[in-house]
Amino acid sequence: MNLIKRKMDRNFQGRSYECMSDCSDMSNYLSRCHSCRVESGCFMVYDRPNFMGNQYFMRRGEYADYMSMMGMRDCIRSCRMIPMHRGQFRMRIYERENFGGQMYELMDDCDNIMDRYRMSDCMSCHVMDGHWLMYEQPHYRGRMMYLRPGEYRSFRDMGMGGMRFMSMRRIMDM
Repeated sequence: MNLIKRKMDRNFQGRSYECMSDCSDMSNYLSRCHSCRVESGCFMVYDRPNFMGNQYFMRRGEYADYMSMMGMRDCIRSCRMIPMHRGQFRMRIYERENFGGQMYELMDDCDNIMDRYRMSDCMSCHVMDGHWLMYEQPHYRGRMMYLRPGEYRSFRDMGMGGMRFMSMRRIMDM
């Protein structure tokens, strides 16, 4: 069972709300959320309702003031539980939208697609197995996007138009 406890104020002060699954709109439970404790599992948190906006990955631990720690501009508005995957990991990345251009298949982390594949951009992908994080910059830095199994034909159409993904990491049981 995965569990995330959220507190209204920094340093675990104020009202709290416990969540064991996806929550598309935190305002139904708390007017704001500035600290949280992940007791088990992993979660993606979002600064807008309905799993929109900037995304942040949280694993087991305490986040007393995650806004300053993660550079978050706003408080948590929604969250998604990430199920743990125990099998192999597979993802195909493409340099153009709709699975066009060069294609490479990943089965492990890639800290820099330019260095490894001489690929300057990744604009679509197909996640066959596992759950992944894609990062805007090499070496797992910058803004991120959570990907679960499925086809992602256009990152631009998903609201990620200004981002270029340069590194990818598997989300593994930690």
